[in-house]
Amino acid sequence: MSNLPSLIIIDRLLENWLLEDIGRGDFTTQELFNGESQNNQAIWIVKEDGVIAGLPIAARVFELLDKKAKFTSNVAEGDFCKSGTNIGSIQGSREALLTGERVALNLAMRLSGIATATHNYVNRIRDLPTKLVDTRKTTPGLRVLEKYATRVGGAVNHRMGLDDAVMIKDNHIQAAGGIEKAIALLKNNIPYPLNIEVETTNLEEVEQALKYGADIIMLDNMSREKMIQAIKLIRETNPRIRIEASGNITLKTIRAVAETGVDYISSSAPITRSHWLDLSMRMI
Repeated sequence: MSNLPSLIIIDRLLENWLLEDIGRGDFTTQELFNGESQNNQAIWIVKEDGVIAGLPIAARVFELLDKKAKFTSNVAEGDFCKSGTNIGSIQGSREALLTGERVALNLAMRLSGIATATHNYVNRIRDLPTKLVDTRKTTPGLRVLEKYATRVGGAVNHRMGLDDAVMIKDNHIQAAGGIEKAIALLKNNIPYPLNIEVETTNLEEVEQALKYGADIIMLDNMSREKMIQAIKLIRETNPRIRIEASGNITLKTIRAVAETGVDYISSSAPITRSHWLDLSMRMI
């Protein structure tokens, strides 16, 4: 199972989201039971086939509302479950269960949807050495969790943020006055041991990235024929350079791209094009 983000990170996020939902108080639950505390149990059901992700995070929602709450998972993170599967149960005060239900379900549905979409992409290239990586196209405030979900689905994380690695993209190249100038400036200023990745769109840019010392070369929106030529040039010049392909990667195209021999394929689709996996919570 992929490692969860630190509780220091998770709790701060969850507390803000609970505050957003609870506001001045859960008037329905508070007035319905008039403050009378009672323990209850609820089961979680998956209502469509998919990969489960985020149950430990959902459990933490209830634990923040009731320290004695206990979530029992019947499946592991990353398991593919059929519609109708009882994936777990939660025991705790009925106030905590009812108040935390929406935040917990929303997170688990969102993360399970991403894990499911990622799983589908990874399955297309599972027998090949190429790895699928995610991107920074994430929902603000949810990046650490969405990237956790792609790992659960079988992908590898690309950089988490701008401070994680150096990536020279088309606008950087334009602003700096070319690949040569951009790499030269960065090599003199970036912290050790950050790598330099250069985004290229044609063979001329690939040659420049090779000449001036890129560590990783991205082939962005290239035709398959151009990609094959670029890979041959890179492998013959410096086989230690890692090669990434990107741009309009779909379930239909990902395998053909992987078969060119690139090391990584980056795609935002498992996050940006995924839909929530339908889950429900039923009080017993």
